[in-house]
Amino acid sequence: MRAFLDRMAAAVNAILGRLPGRLRTIARQFTQVGIVGLVGLVIDVGVFNLLRWWYPEWGPIWPKVISTALAIIANWIGNRYWTFRDERRRELVREGAEFVLVSALGALIPLGCLWVSHYLLGHTSQFADNISANVIGLILGTLFRFTFYRLWVFHPGRGTPLTASGEPAEVVTAGAARPSSPAGTPDRLAAPRPDR
Repeated sequence: MRAFLDRMAAAVNAILGRLPGRLRTIARQFTQVGIVGLVGLVIDVGVFNLLRWWYPEWGPIWPKVISTALAIIANWIGNRYWTFRDERRRELVREGAEFVLVSALGALIPLGCLWVSHYLLGHTSQFADNISANVIGLILGTLFRFTFYRLWVFHPGRGTPLTASGEPAEVVTAGAARPSSPAGTPDRLAAPRPDR
């Protein structure tokens, strides 16, 4: 799985390689969030339909709860270890809870779009329902999730950073020697300068 994700990252970087540095990083992360989201969508739809077929007596609610939960877990793993692997933190439970919260709120956006289109605007065809929920709602939900993943869940300034090996980075106090950052990596461990 890691080799597949690394090949995908190389392909994304090749496509986005012509953009300026900061914009390239944002575009790469947005693209990777989209790819991870598509994997989650396949898991969600696939598991839901398999459970509906294997256990019709469950009705639609439990299969949807299970398939959505599995998709959120897959999305969290993909975003933590691929999209935001340089920003991930030691606080695994906090990060996971924040990810679930953002994912749940993002899942409400397509429902809101569907409600507005169907009940307020009166577009009641199946085609209109699909456009409002699965096109407009999906785009707006993805933008919402990406923004909050980047600015809150995986923000580099929150929590204790992990090193490339997955170990917690050393906490540095003022005046203590600190290891140098790898080439090309921003030094996030620099101690603040004292006021003079």
